[in-house]
Amino acid sequence: MLQYIRQVLGILIVLTLITGLCYPLVVTGVAQLIFPHQANGSLIVKDGKAVGSELIGQGFSDPKYFHPRPSAAGNGYDGTASGGTNLGPINDKLLAGVHGSKKPDGTPDPASDFDGVKDLAATYQSENNLPGNTPVPVDAVTRSGSGLDPDISPAAAAGQIARVAEARHMDEAKVRDLVAKHTRQRQLGVLGEPGVNVLELNLALDEAEGKAN
Repeated sequence: MLQYIRQVLGILIVLTLITGLCYPLVVTGVAQLIFPHQANGSLIVKDGKAVGSELIGQGFSDPKYFHPRPSAAGNGYDGTASGGTNLGPINDKLLAGVHGSKKPDGTPDPASDFDGVKDLAATYQSENNLPGNTPVPVDAVTRSGSGLDPDISPAAAAGQIARVAEARHMDEAKVRDLVAKHTRQRQLGVLGEPGVNVLELNLALDEAEGKAN
C-alpha cells in the first residue's frame, strides 16, 4: 500500500514540476524572446507611459476624437466587467432601448436606461451632423461581445471624419489619410474584416495636431 502511495506522490510531484513550473517558464521565455510586444499586452506607450493596449478599447466622447463602438462592459469599456448585452437580434430592448425605467419604489432609475439601435443610430447621425436618413454602419449601433473592441469599421470611421476635422481645424483630406494609415486589412487577405484602431488613430491625430501647431 505504501509503495503505491509513494508512486502516486512521485508522479504528482513530477507532473506538478513539469506542467506547473517548467512548461509556463518555457512558454513565457519563448514569448518574451520572440514576441515581447504581444507577450506584454500589446501596450501603446507615449512619452514613456503606457496609455493603453492595441487590444482593448477605450471610451472617447470629445468631438475632436473618433468615437469607439458602443460598449456594454460595465458603464462602458470597463476592463473589469467585459461582456455583451446577450440580447437577441429581434429583442425589443436591443432595437428600441429602455427609457424612463423606475425602481421598485417608483422613483426614476437612470442606471437601468439602455440605448437601443434606434437611439444609437440617431446619436451617430446627430454627433456627425448627418441627415436623419443617412445609413449608419452596423458596428456604430451594436455592442461587441466583449464590450472592449478596440476597432471600428472603416465605414464607421468615415462618417466621423468631417466632425473630427472641424473640431480640430484640420484639413479633411489629412484626417482621411490618417484613417487609411491606421486601417488594418484582413489577415492574409481573407481572414476577418478591415478595422480602424480607435486609440492608435486618436493618438496619431494628437501628434499631427501638435506638429501643426
